[in-house]
Amino acid sequence: MIIPCIDLMGGKVVQLVQGREKALEGDSPLEMLAKFRAFPQIQVIDLDAAMNKGSNDSLVELVASRCVARVGGGVRSGERARALIQQGAHRVIVGTAAFDRKKLAEISDAVGPERVVIALDSKAGKVVTHGWQEATDFSAEEVIQQLEPYCSGFLCTYVDKEGMLQGTDLDWFRRLRAATRHELTAAGGITTIEEIRELQKLGIHAALGMAIYTGRLDLNELALLNA
Repeated sequence: MIIPCIDLMGGKVVQLVQGREKALEGDSPLEMLAKFRAFPQIQVIDLDAAMNKGSNDSLVELVASRCVARVGGGVRSGERARALIQQGAHRVIVGTAAFDRKKLAEISDAVGPERVVIALDSKAGKVVTHGWQEATDFSAEEVIQQLEPYCSGFLCTYVDKEGMLQGTDLDWFRRLRAATRHELTAAGGITTIEEIRELQKLGIHAALGMAIYTGRLDLNELALLNA
């Protein structure tokens, strides 16, 4: 499955490079939803909430009410996870809180593990948290099996190439696929149809941002791949 991304910052749809530098702004959330109407799921990330710089709750709720959305950014409590589900989110994406076992258990219990996707974002081989600003001392491969009971899937972002349109690390995704039978979604640097096809062969979904927003990948061609 191919999953287009809507990242929100300051009330706007944006794309960042490696989670830091804003590279471009997209159309309004509703206009982006119209463009993505051929796709069965949308990924929505509230970047402000992820970085503790406010939130875009009204926009998140608007988007989640109009599509099948997996929503992330600032999901640090069971209460927050429940609120997003009540607002229309199909699943919630848990990043930083996934590495506080008490918080993760609370979130998983609140909405059920089937509604939880854990974000395993990697930079220089290590998992990064707090909006990709802080590095841990462990790799995604080392912890993925420990986290399986709390979720139904993992969103794995190759931060080293995020937003750079330079390709992703297929070998990393192969290692992750070998490490878990849970659903996997790849993100970060995916630039070509060939990469998407290779991920599909591995049984891994592709979450796409910059390559769509810049026109590097054609939405009509992607929709055919998704069929």
